[in-house]
Amino acid sequence: MANTEERIVMTPKKKTGNSTTLAMERKSIATAGDQPRKTSLHVAGGEHSGIVINKEVEAGGEEVPAHLCLEFRVFLVNANSGKHAQEKRVLSYWFKQEFPPVQRPRYAQDFFKQLVSPTEFPRDYVGFIKKIMKLMQLSFPMFKKIEVELTQEKEIETIPDRPTRPGALLFTVGVVQPKVSAEPTAMPEATEEKILDMIEASYPNPITLDKMCGNFTSNEANVRAILSELQLKKKIKAMESNLNAFTRVQGDQENITVVKQMPKVEAAKQPTIAIITGQYYEKMAVDAMMTNRQTFVRYATVGETQAYTVGDIGSHRCVVTKLPMTGHSREASIASGSSTTRLLGTFQGVEYVFIVGVGGGVPHYTDYDRHVRLGDVVLAAPNKAGQRFIYQYCQTAEVRESGEVVFETKSWCPPEITLQLIGEQLKDKAKEDEGPACWQTNYSCGLSELSGDQDGQTWARPAQVTDKLFMSIGGGDLIEVGHPTPKPGTEDPRGNGTPVLHIGPVAAGRGVSLDDQLRQEFAYKNGILAYDSELDSVVESIYGNRKDHYMLIRGIADYKDGTRRKEWQHYAALMAASVLKSVIVNIEPMY
Repeated sequence: MANTEERIVMTPKKKTGNSTTLAMERKSIATAGDQPRKTSLHVAGGEHSGIVINKEVEAGGEEVPAHLCLEFRVFLVNANSGKHAQEKRVLSYWFKQEFPPVQRPRYAQDFFKQLVSPTEFPRDYVGFIKKIMKLMQLSFPMFKKIEVELTQEKEIETIPDRPTRPGALLFTVGVVQPKVSAEPTAMPEATEEKILDMIEASYPNPITLDKMCGNFTSNEANVRAILSELQLKKKIKAMESNLNAFTRVQGDQENITVVKQMPKVEAAKQPTIAIITGQYYEKMAVDAMMTNRQTFVRYATVGETQAYTVGDIGSHRCVVTKLPMTGHSREASIASGSSTTRLLGTFQGVEYVFIVGVGGGVPHYTDYDRHVRLGDVVLAAPNKAGQRFIYQYCQTAEVRESGEVVFETKSWCPPEITLQLIGEQLKDKAKEDEGPACWQTNYSCGLSELSGDQDGQTWARPAQVTDKLFMSIGGGDLIEVGHPTPKPGTEDPRGNGTPVLHIGPVAAGRGVSLDDQLRQEFAYKNGILAYDSELDSVVESIYGNRKDHYMLIRGIADYKDGTRRKEWQHYAALMAASVLKSVIVNIEPMY
């Protein structure tokens, strides 16, 4: 009786004028020495023992769809002409039946990271295919089959510069040392955009000329000249009490009242919904969803300035505020928590609290259904795995000698999940209904209002090609990969400019949100869909003030924490505000 051994068999599947498809499959091969061997089979020996090359194209039976796919691109150098060919490579994965589906995406990503490791990146086709087979044989026993499709797309004169991401690595077969562009480290020169960003970040607190000058290489005269230009454009104004301190001018300046004390609001007009934003443009986006707006500003000689905009969303009275500062510093954390406590103390009729703005999506490189992209919106809710939290803060991350990562966390979940259930209903309804979702209609109305401002174009959806996806492969190196595609027969709505609504937990913590490796590890362990720029003190204040209904809504602006990709921030903020309005109009009135 013939014995069998497990081998990795490579078989050509398909070849066209510009593409080749190869399959590497785990098979049991007869090892009886007397059996004649097909001349089309090459059985490797020595260090490559267990590898079989089948030179014949197999006529396949019924194709089983791949469990997962991952796409990336390389640039091939033609040794004769010196030109470069851009090539797309698609890896399709099939797993052994006993391997749990929940573990497959992470397993596939780990395989890919080893395959394209910058220190051992295969420099030609043979090395690339050989490395796939050896990894399957020695390190990844749960793969049943892997197919690779190699497609030449276009020829170019020179390798393109990295267009969107400083520090990104361009892999080029045939070049020993790939070029890496460095992050800028010097202080910038003052520009209108940068100074306006600083004034908006400080709002509602004024910011002084001295403080602005300390952040730029430009001298005071240049900074003053830029401030004068911004004043002429009616974007900022000097404070009456200090002409060297400046604040942002709002579009509806005629509806702003400066007060010494916040006016008392009669019971019937008390807001029942509070909305907290961290950035000026986030507040602008929420304001665009409101009617009958009135803003009250109380400038403080000590402590933080208070600015509250009161208005209506649907039949509900709402109050919106912007935190005086956000970020990773202890000072920002204390200020954010205090501002939230002050808000809820001033408006004691508030029953529902929303934290609305931008965030960083968690990409699932091989799983379309779980993949969060730029422009999408995440509603914070407990995930389906039974973990009952909507927001999780990672305080520390420890990598043990065994390689295991242990996270110390703090989590929050509202006692009542009415808002989260409304979010689920909105998502289900959008899938069932034809035509634009309700939040798309809200977005169009908000865009129309904000377009009256001379900067209105910044609120439009950026071109889809700007949504570049990179994967960290260790050592600070990144490789650009394609977004996962939907199942055959279905379309990705984002191709038509329609964002996707996701329901699941949001997280924060500088140690994980800005470290590509820990970020993915933490997200996969805890089902995280998005990160924000550390608003744990805000959530803690909401919890401490015994508010039973609260939710975070994050429009996805990048793949970090929402602060890195400026071109998507305004659109993502407006889309988050549009979803907020859809949730609020579905809340049952209090009376």
